[in-house]
Amino acid sequence: MTVLNADIITQRIDQIRQSMPESVRLIAVTKQVAPAAMRIAYAAGIRDFGESRIQEAEWKQAELQDLADVTWHLLGHLQTNKAAKALQLFQWIHSVDRLKIADRLNQLAASLAAKPQICLQVKLLPDPNKGGWEVPALHQDLPLLDAYENLRIRGLMAIPPLGLTEQELATFFQAANTLKREIQTQAWQRICLTELSMGMSGDYAIAIESGATMIRLGRILFGERTA
Repeated sequence: MTVLNADIITQRIDQIRQSMPESVRLIAVTKQVAPAAMRIAYAAGIRDFGESRIQEAEWKQAELQDLADVTWHLLGHLQTNKAAKALQLFQWIHSVDRLKIADRLNQLAASLAAKPQICLQVKLLPDPNKGGWEVPALHQDLPLLDAYENLRIRGLMAIPPLGLTEQELATFFQAANTLKREIQTQAWQRICLTELSMGMSGDYAIAIESGATMIRLGRILFGERTA
């Protein structure tokens, strides 16, 4: 697990916050980050933590249960057999990347008082390492997604392939914003895309310029992970 000096973490958070609009939500990505470091981030004003693995998130939430005003975001790939646990642990699920998992979440959420907030993960460029809807498939599935009564579909999540230039990143993020706006022009009963979850440590500034409303930062806050 990553452990950095408290002053360094606090300084990094302050610097990033000063460089970004207040309207953008900063999610601290805490995969392999120790709860002690997360408490430092909390003391510096972070209220959104993003995890990729169900098991890791579960024990961290137990360690940090006194931080009652934290919002937890699931960022990693979600298997259908872990959907129930994800609904218990997370208020936001960014990585809904296929109709099957959306359908499962909708079924399980029927008994919940608070409905999960969802981002649909999209694949705007070919990438064997990323999941998500390609644009034609998403348009085809939107009417089915709009029928899910127990999901609050609030945005899109986009992760660019590795190795893009700054201009290519800008084009990628702008395409995500364009797709979001195109979807919003249609008359949906339940889908309301107000959020764009995109931008990580190496490209968050470009993502913000292209319309990101949520950025997911890990390494730039806490240092390099071991894996």
